[in-house]
Amino acid sequence: MRRGVDFLLADQNRDGSWGGPTRTKGLNIYAPVPGAHHAMRAGTTGLALAGLIDANDARPDALRAVEQASAWCAAELPKLRRAEETTTYNCWGHAYGLRALTRLHRRESDPERRAGLARLAQQQIDLANRYEEINGGWGYLDIFDELATQRPSGLPTAFTTATMLLAMAEARDAMGVKLDAGVVERSLRSIRMQRTPDFSYVYSFPFRARPRNPINLPAGSLARSQSCNACLRFFGDATVTDGVLTTWADRFLDREGFLDIGRKRPVPHETHFQISGYFYYYGVFYFTEAARLLPETSHAAYAHRLASLLMMRQEKDGSWWDYPLYDYHQPYGTGYALMALAWCRDALARETSGG
Repeated sequence: MRRGVDFLLADQNRDGSWGGPTRTKGLNIYAPVPGAHHAMRAGTTGLALAGLIDANDARPDALRAVEQASAWCAAELPKLRRAEETTTYNCWGHAYGLRALTRLHRRESDPERRAGLARLAQQQIDLANRYEEINGGWGYLDIFDELATQRPSGLPTAFTTATMLLAMAEARDAMGVKLDAGVVERSLRSIRMQRTPDFSYVYSFPFRARPRNPINLPAGSLARSQSCNACLRFFGDATVTDGVLTTWADRFLDREGFLDIGRKRPVPHETHFQISGYFYYYGVFYFTEAARLLPETSHAAYAHRLASLLMMRQEKDGSWWDYPLYDYHQPYGTGYALMALAWCRDALARETSGG
């Protein structure tokens, strides 16, 4: 974890953010400028900052990096909007900005600064609500529909929706911010509509008509099922039992190789079950979000296995990454990995202490 923190300290931009629109390649993710890259930087910075805080590194350089990133978030998150009618990448910035703001609020002792963080978090929730899809929930891309509407009418995805709702819920529980009950209920319904009987989740709303497409099968849903099951369970869906969470936790670790085959491949969806490299660390982090909802007696065994995988996947420079995405992939992957390792660390500490 210290090596991961060292990478983030060395990789942080002068303005306190992480990532940028450089290191392009022959095939780049569609990103209309400048809004798409503002969103990508916001999401990446939120993840890197959250991972840095969870690592709990008390060195002065690490504390200084947190303060610099906090200032960037305060200045830039309020400006976050969708790039154009085809892309709502800003949803990732709102969600992971909320993750970072929640952690900043927990570690802050000054009442005025805590109140400021709560106001900023409420603003991010209100901005995200603007971009709720007509079919409920959130998506991030719509390049297939000729209609351009004020409220997105494109491709809500269960995993983007779960990402947003879990971040909102964490912020609500930590800071007392308000969630719109109607938005929450429509979003949960959208996730359930994209669920198949085996608790796989189709890739996007239109795939409901093709649930046995390879990307929608259990192996293709390995990463999505972690976030979607965690979200539905957290919001009280009784069908997501301990048995469901255990089945999918075991399946994730046993079949992680399918995700690993796609890791670092430059072409999206080119491997088995149409898996993309950027499924990998997303799935790792949301594995911990689902596993933490199981009884604590099960946590240490999962933490041992996950920590072993993550230590094996760490790069020589201390980072973790899964897909070459401009210059965002190393800091976002490292942020995901540090948050996951922090959960592993805490679970193993409880095992050692007998707590």
